[in-house]
Amino acid sequence: MSDTIIKVENISKLYRLGEVGTGTLSHDLNRWWAKIRGKEDPFLKLGESNDRRVKGTSDYAWALKDINFDVKQGEVLGIIGKNGAGKSTLLKVLSKVTQPTSGHIKVKGRIASLLEVGTGFHPELTGRENIFLNGAILGMTKAEIKMKFDEIVDFSGIERYIDTPVKRYSSGMYVRLAFGVAAYLEPEILIVDEVLAVGDAEFQKKALGKMKSVSTEEGRTVLFVSHHMPTMQALCNRAILMKDGYVESDGHTEKIVHEYLSQDTIEIDTFNELAGIKGRSGNGKVRFSRFHFLNKDHQKLSCPISGAKLIVRLYFDGQKGEVYNNCRIGIGIKNTDGLSIVLSTEMVMNNAVSIGEGTYLDFEIEKFPLTKGEYIMTLFLECNSEISDWLNDVFTFSVEDGNFYGTTKLYPAGYAGKTVLIDFKVNVLNYV
Repeated sequence: MSDTIIKVENISKLYRLGEVGTGTLSHDLNRWWAKIRGKEDPFLKLGESNDRRVKGTSDYAWALKDINFDVKQGEVLGIIGKNGAGKSTLLKVLSKVTQPTSGHIKVKGRIASLLEVGTGFHPELTGRENIFLNGAILGMTKAEIKMKFDEIVDFSGIERYIDTPVKRYSSGMYVRLAFGVAAYLEPEILIVDEVLAVGDAEFQKKALGKMKSVSTEEGRTVLFVSHHMPTMQALCNRAILMKDGYVESDGHTEKIVHEYLSQDTIEIDTFNELAGIKGRSGNGKVRFSRFHFLNKDHQKLSCPISGAKLIVRLYFDGQKGEVYNNCRIGIGIKNTDGLSIVLSTEMVMNNAVSIGEGTYLDFEIEKFPLTKGEYIMTLFLECNSEISDWLNDVFTFSVEDGNFYGTTKLYPAGYAGKTVLIDFKVNVLNYV
C-alpha cells in the first residue's frame, strides 16, 4: 500500500471579481445550458492568471491553477509564497472549506485545520463545549474526547476560562485552544496557516515543538504555511513555492527558501548599480561599478539571510592598461541608528594586477552574523597607496531571518555597542 496520504491532481480555483453575490442570470443560464449538453463551463476559459502586478480585463481570476503534488504520511510540508500567491486558498480547498473549480484531491484520514482565528468554534459555546463539538466533528466518541480533554486544556493554558463562551476570548486565547484541539484530538493530517503568528513567543515555541513531535513520533502529516523562514527551515524537510496561483518549485526547504528570497531578479539588478552614484571620493582610477548578494550556489539574493553563507560580489571598472599594486578593500556596515556594526579591511591584491571592465572579487562569509533588520553599507577601495573610490553610506539593505543554529532559535540581536569583525574569505580576481 502506498504511503501517500494526500494526492492533489490538477486543482484549480476560479473566483469572480467584483461585488460578492450570486452572479448574473445570464451567466447561470449559460452554465446550465453547457452542463445539460455535457460541455465545459464556458467561464473557465475566461479566467486570467492571479497576477496582482498587472490590470486584467476579465471578471474572473484563477486563485489556483493546475496544482499537482503528493504528500507522504509523516511528512511536514512547508508552503511558501508572497501574499496573494494562493497559499491560504490551497489550504481551504484541502480542508474542504471551499470546493475546487476543477481537479481532484485524494485524502487518507481525518483532517484538522487551523486556518483563521475562530475557525471551527461556535462563539456562543464555552471552550469546554467547543472541544467536545470539534471532537464529534472528527468522529470521536465522548469517552475518547474526555481522555484528551486535560491535555488540551493544559497545553492551551486557559483552564480558568474553559467554561466561558469563546466569543469573549482574545485572539491569542482562541489560537491556543484551537491548536490544542487540532493537535491533541489526533487527526491524521494537521493543516496550519499563518495563524500561529497571533500567539506569543512561548506559545509559538510549544506549538512548533508539538508539530515536530506529531510528525516524527506519531507519524502524522503536517501542512504548514508561514512567512517566517527560520521556522520553515527548522520544521520542514520539503517545501513548495507558490506564485500567482501556480506551484513554481517543489524540493528541499533550504533550496525553496533561497529561491523565494531571490524571486525579484530585475529589482536586484537595478538596485545594485553603483557606477552612477554621485558624491564619491577618491582619484577614480578604479571604481566600484556594481555588486550582488549571492547564496552558496552563486544564485542572486535580494537580501542576505542570517546564519546562511553569503557571497558579496563586487565589480570594478579600471583604466585599461594600468597596473595597480597593494589594492585594499574596506567594507563597513552600520545599523539605521548609526551604530557601526561591522568593519573589515582586506589586502586583496599585493602584487601588480591589471583591472579592466567587469573585474570582480568574491567575499565569502560562511555564516552571516547579522539579525533581521535594515543596515547601511560603506565601500572603500585603495590602490597604489591612494584612495581610489570611497562610497560612504552608499546604500541601505535588509537582512532576512535565518535558521542560524539549525533550530528556530535566532542569532542574538545586538552587539552591546561594539564593532565586530566578519571573517571574509576573498577569492582571486575574476573577469566576466
